[in-house]
Amino acid sequence: MNIVVNTRLLLHGRLEGIGWFTYENLQRIVLAHPEHNFFFLFDRPYHKEFIFSHNITPIVIGPPARHPLLYFIWFEVSVRYMLNKLKADLFLSPDGYLSLGSKVPSIAVFHDLNFEHYPADLPFAERWYYRTFFRKYAKKANRIATVSEFSKNDIQKQYGIDESKIDVVYNGAGEFYCPVNEEIKVATRNSFTNGRPYFFFVGSLHPRKNLVNLFRAFDLFKEENQTEHVLLLAGAKKWWTGEIASVYESMKNKDTIIFAGRLSSEEMNNVMGSAEALTYVSYFEGFGIPIVEAFRCGTPVITSNCTSMPEVGGNAVLLTDPFNPEDIARAMKEVVKDESLRNRLIQEGFVRAKVFTWNKSAERLWQCIEKVLRPE
Repeated sequence: MNIVVNTRLLLHGRLEGIGWFTYENLQRIVLAHPEHNFFFLFDRPYHKEFIFSHNITPIVIGPPARHPLLYFIWFEVSVRYMLNKLKADLFLSPDGYLSLGSKVPSIAVFHDLNFEHYPADLPFAERWYYRTFFRKYAKKANRIATVSEFSKNDIQKQYGIDESKIDVVYNGAGEFYCPVNEEIKVATRNSFTNGRPYFFFVGSLHPRKNLVNLFRAFDLFKEENQTEHVLLLAGAKKWWTGEIASVYESMKNKDTIIFAGRLSSEEMNNVMGSAEALTYVSYFEGFGIPIVEAFRCGTPVITSNCTSMPEVGGNAVLLTDPFNPEDIARAMKEVVKDESLRNRLIQEGFVRAKVFTWNKSAERLWQCIEKVLRPE
């Protein structure tokens, strides 16, 4: 079979949530199924690290699809042309975009529908594109894969899709994530926070990541608890909005916020494993990969009590109301002051991490693919 895959988010050194899903699943699937031909479609020059096996043919087609108008041209003209030329048996799109004009059977991976719930968080053009086309993609797809039961239910309700057409394919976490020893913890704190203990956030600095209330909560924590703790953030400031900037500038403890930017995989493991806790209090997530990364590192997790996060966290997280800075600050205090709570979260996190692995994810995604390639 000829399986064509949209791999435009495989970006060397810049993998984020959907990119990691694509990378981890594809490398397992192509190696496990040498009987099939895989064609990876890139919208710009690719890195050789993404060509995992001899049964992959990489193809670069333009234009670079990084704007709504270019999304449309790339998927409706360039991708459609390649699907016909390659005589594709299946089109797999890990970021959910499809070619509406193509008749090739397709699978769309929808990670979440945040744009339907919080459209104001996105620029107008992006918002219009997502809300116009993803409904069409949902109906066009032969099957939809998504990363949580929460997202599955959301897709059903928002787009009227029958649940039998949707498969849950949970995310995993990189296998390199693991606990670090005390020597590494000391060295990491010395390198990033001048030796001080810290709460950690990782992700794109996007409005839905709720940095506004995280900053407010951290200010409250610092005011109520005389500790040396700082807040360390890793991620690009691509979505640094006026409100986020305004709240940051008005913080009483702004000097205890540290921006680390993008981190390498080794740095990420050391920083995650050396943190007092992960503070991941988004108000909307389809899954939340950093939660599982923290589990693997033996780092306590403070997260939100809404959308997919209780589903992913189970009993291994401290849940908070993301719209209530006082509640987030309360959780920070509990993690710092209550040693038995910390130990319980760490131990239950190790157990919970075993539920979410990339091997299981790849198996589920392949089962979804086979339902299209070999319908009963």
